[in-house]
Amino acid sequence: MSMNPVEATQEIFTRFGAKNVPGIVELLDDDIRIEFYGPSVIPYAGDYRGKEEARRFFETVLSSVDIHQFDAEQMLRDGDMVTVTGVLHLTARATGRDIRSDFAHVITVRDGKWLRFRDFMNTAVAVAAFTR
Repeated sequence: MSMNPVEATQEIFTRFGAKNVPGIVELLDDDIRIEFYGPSVIPYAGDYRGKEEARRFFETVLSSVDIHQFDAEQMLRDGDMVTVTGVLHLTARATGRDIRSDFAHVITVRDGKWLRFRDFMNTAVAVAAFTR
């Protein structure tokens, strides 16, 4: 039995918090598309397609930052879509500078697995943190 979109999203967030990339990939559709908007100075910014590229995205995020806070405050469901709002506090490992931002994720789920993930945050703060 597949999870509903909110359950799938909550489970992926739990696995992300545990740094369980193989577990995250299990909950991604074969046609997953991840869009993290921002310039290339942010190591994980880009457009990722398919499970292998998605794996690379999550591995890059987890190796590029230390996560102090990544809290989902609200999850709103509309059919197969989930919009998550929250707050984060990260440290860029390359520079030791902080990233503090609200975020919004827009996620599309198909058959209990993420099909599309779009990330919106204050990328100016991330750019400043990753710029040497």
